[in-house]
Amino acid sequence: MQMDEVAPDQDERWMRVALAEAAAAEALGEVPVGAVIVRGGEVVATGHNLTHTLQDPTAHAEMVAIRRAAQAIGHWRLLECTLYVTLEPCTMCSGGIVHARIPRLVFAAHDPKAGMVGSLGNLVQHPRLNHRVQLTTGVLAEEAGDVLRAFFRSRRKPRAATFDVSASPDCSPPEQVSGQGE
Repeated sequence: MQMDEVAPDQDERWMRVALAEAAAAEALGEVPVGAVIVRGGEVVATGHNLTHTLQDPTAHAEMVAIRRAAQAIGHWRLLECTLYVTLEPCTMCSGGIVHARIPRLVFAAHDPKAGMVGSLGNLVQHPRLNHRVQLTTGVLAEEAGDVLRAFFRSRRKPRAATFDVSASPDCSPPEQVSGQGE
């Protein structure tokens, strides 16, 4: 199925809705990823990560939105829909996108550790599958990346310094600090 061309400003408009969903996830202490499914210029469903809230490893933003869209439309095939998501989908979500027959995917930031839409592989355009997805990437990528970086930075515990790494003028080993190794 061929999708009509979508103006870049419309992609940004819908990605901003996905970013609002990411903020809702963050407010719950979830990894801030948001998704929105659009058909004919109208929102069909939204979703954000709920993995911790629901104690459900499948409750990624994309899967939540796909479930809600299928219920709203009354069919599991989400034809003529576009999925917008703030982070490159993982293997599970990419499989869900293919199975739902979503014809178009727009994502913001690449995920070099788990992304299966270009970073580690490309499941949604695999030649042996019965459905391939049209891709648009990088829409508001910097904003989405900033949200994710800030979230993970706030979750990291500061590491205690164990050595003074400044070079000593006499090339002697660095001086130990913080009482480690004594």
